[in-house]
Order: sequence, then C-alpha cells, then structure tokens
Amino acid sequence: MPASASYFIDRAAAEAAVRYSLPTIQAAMQDKKVGESGFLYIVVMDPGRLPQLSSFEEAILYEHAIGDRERWDADYAAFARAKAQVAWKTGMNSHAVQELYPHLLGSGDTLLWGSVAMDGIVVGVSGAHPWFDEAIAGTVAMWMRALSKAHAHADRRDALFLPKE
Repeated sequence: MPASASYFIDRAAAEAAVRYSLPTIQAAMQDKKVGESGFLYIVVMDPGRLPQLSSFEEAILYEHAIGDRERWDADYAAFARAKAQVAWKTGMNSHAVQELYPHLLGSGDTLLWGSVAMDGIVVGVSGAHPWFDEAIAGTVAMWMRALSKAHAHADRRDALFLPKE
C-alpha cells in the first residue's frame, strides 16, 4: 500500500482513530438494536488521494475488521468498501447521495449506506444497521480530524511551510 498523500493523516493516524473509537464500537455492538451480525468492517480513505487523481484501491488508507471473518454471514468488507467508494467519489455521506442526489450514482454503485465524508475525510462501515454504521464512521472520522489537527498544531509552531518529503 503506498504512503499517504496527506501530510497530517497517515496509516498510523487511521489506526489510532479506529483504536480510540473501539470502546464505543464494542459497547454498541453488544446491543442487538445496533446490529445483529456481531461483525463490523471499517474502511478509511486517504484524504490526500482524490478520485480525479487516484484509483479507489490506491486511496484506501486503512481497513479494520471486528469479529471472526471466518464466521461472517455476508461480505462486510465489500459492503464497507462500496459505501466508502460512494462517499469518496462524491464527497458526501452515502445516505445523502442516495436520498438527495441519486443522479450522482453510477453503474455498480451500492444502494447501501453507512459512510461519511467529513471535511475531506471518508470512512465507510458495514455490519450494523446503516444509521449506526454511519455513526461509527462519523466517530472514526472525528478522531481522524482531531489527530490531524493535533499533528498540524505541533508541526506548525515555527514553520512557514511543511517539509518536502
């Protein structure tokens, strides 16, 4: 997997965002109203890899499975990826696209929802009911944004430009 194109969000930040979200996710998964599967899959996109310049696969920054994949009753990874792809290519939550902007959907796009696009950060989730998938995706995205801000604040104290890598 190529390095992140975003200076302030990389794979380590995505892993940390999921890790910080896990207590909330695991508590929610204990409630059958959230979802009956007991499984969850999370896809985090690289905010520096835009649809105009990257393939979807190149733009996947991090993926995380919860629960034993050998026991899955559906392909939650494929569903989460498909949800993330709709949000990534449109820059909008998949629910908003499907309900308000269906003209943006293309051949092969999913009609499932449960992904967010927040300030250029895209996260797709599958395994719970779509409204809870969306909430979990939003939680991870908020952690990504916070980690980015923390990193940016630390790096900008005495600099006028980001270092070239």
